[in-house]
Order: sequence, then structure tokens, then C-alpha cells
Amino acid sequence: MNSSGENAAQPLLAVENLRTRLLTRRGLVSVVDGVTFTVHSGQTFGIVGESGCGKSMLCKTLLRLLPQTAKVAPDTRILFDGRPIQGLSEKALNRIRGKEIAMVFQNPMASLNPVMTVGAQVAEPLRRHLDMASAPARLRAAALLATVGIPLPKKSLDQFPHQMSGGMRQRVAIAMALAAYPRLLIADEPTTALDVTVQADILDLLDHIQQERRMAMILVTHDLALVACRAHEVAVMYAGKIVERADTASLFKQPRMPYTRALLDARPRLGNPAHMPLSTINGRPPDLIRPLSGCRFAPRCPRMRKRCKLEEPVLCADAEGTHRYACWYPLGGRA
Repeated sequence: MNSSGENAAQPLLAVENLRTRLLTRRGLVSVVDGVTFTVHSGQTFGIVGESGCGKSMLCKTLLRLLPQTAKVAPDTRILFDGRPIQGLSEKALNRIRGKEIAMVFQNPMASLNPVMTVGAQVAEPLRRHLDMASAPARLRAAALLATVGIPLPKKSLDQFPHQMSGGMRQRVAIAMALAAYPRLLIADEPTTALDVTVQADILDLLDHIQQERRMAMILVTHDLALVACRAHEVAVMYAGKIVERADTASLFKQPRMPYTRALLDARPRLGNPAHMPLSTINGRPPDLIRPLSGCRFAPRCPRMRKRCKLEEPVLCADAEGTHRYACWYPLGGRA
């Protein structure tokens, strides 16, 4: 993992006060609530948290890939290379999607067209964004399939997604995302469908391409071990909010938010005795249709005090200004 080296430069992506609401049968849900962060060229920004905390919806909001019932707050700002993109027309945004910003989705079957061949789908961004003719686009598509480790890539061009395993489909999705040399890759659980033995190969490939092209990457996962060795900076999400954000080394060495500590404690460890019970987080995430006042983690937090139930903590920085956390009684401080 290499440092981005551009912390003082203009970020490639700047997200300010991102708020996304979703209308459901039960009411209006704030699935992403006031999220702010930046990502620089060459940097990997990790986003972790439990299922349902808003990680995937955050990523889809960046590219406006939202259901019709979703609404983004008007004061949300999304800047890509200094340019606001949240107000772009669909036509203008389509020139950015796939070319400058690409996304690998968690479920490859949801992102691949079942009635198009793999070759046609990988070649599509090459023709659309790079103006390649059909023949050279097909050759380039075969090379991309080989790059992501698909055996017999030329033969695979004529296969349909249902003829491939889940792992192979995920590799195809990664090849599509990388086809037009994006400057930012959003990877939403990119190794979920892959066997453990090949996960490292795919992540090493993404690292190599990232270093070669100075590509920025947002790595979304529930796997803390993955971000520990792959991300430069990590944001921890809980109930639609970022509750802690720091460089990776600081966050793992000295987490300040009790929720982050609980996630770290819940990791299985190879050195533990056989059949040793895993640590769990008591309780359930809050109902975002009827959120409680105060800290959203308070009902599950062992450090909860009266103030936690009455006042919602804001994301504040430590003395160095690099480690941010939303907690009235942070770890390492007053209990």
C-alpha cells in the first residue's frame, strides 16, 4: 500500500453534507445523513460498517444510480476534480460514468445484461468512451478478461453471464469497470463472489492498476482485515452517518469510537482457541424511520451516559486534526 502523497493538493473527489432519503412503505428513511469526505488521486478510501448502514447507497448517490423514490438534499455538494456534478444533466453525467468514475457492484448479476455476450458488454465502454471500432474493441475486451484472470478469454467473449460462475461474473464486472481507464473506481464489496484463494489476486490487480494510473479508489466492505492492508484512510459508517474517520494505522491502533472498537473485537482471529465464541455487538441498529434523539449507537454502547441519549455528537477532530470521531465519551478519554 502506497501513500497517495497528495493530501495538500485538491482532492479528486470532495463530498460535502451528502444526504439521501428514501421513501418506503413505512415512511421516509434517511439512508445517508450528512456524510462528508475527500479522496485524492492514487488514494484508497475505505468505507466499513454493518449491512444496512448506508455504504452502498452512498456510492450509488455519487453516480446518481438511485431508485425513483430516492431524493438527495439540495445542499449536498459532490465535486469531481473541482467540478460540481450533482446538478449535471443525465447526458452530461453519462460522459463521466464509466469513463472518469466507474463502479464495481456487489452483485455482478445485477450489473451484467443477461441477454448480451460478455464480449459485447466489456467492449461497450470502449466504444462509447474511447471511440474504438468493433474489431479493436473486441481485441481489447479479450485482453481485459485475461488481465482479470479469466481463462480462455477469447472464448469467454461469446459466453453469456449465466454460463459463468459467480466469481467469473465478478471478474467480468471488474474488467468492464477498468475498461475506459477511470480516474476513480468505486468498488462495492468487489470480492464478495470470489473464493478466498483468489480474492488477494483481484485486490493485488486493483492495487497494481491503481499505482500504474494513479487511480483513486473507494473500497466499500464489511471486512476490516481487507481495509487494514489496502486502504490509506478509513471511514466507519453507522446508521447512515460517518462516526469515525482516520488514516488506517491510527484507526486500527487507537479507535476512539466504541462502535469501531466493537467491530474490531468482533473479527475472528487465527490465534484464538478452537470453538472460542466470537465477540458480538449487543442490540440492533436503530430504526431510521423513527431515529432516537442523541447518539444513534447509544442503546448498544457500553459507555453510554445520559448526555448520549439527549445530544447527538458531531464528528470532531482530535488535537492533530487528522482523527475524527462522533462520541461524547471517546475511548482513550473520560469514561
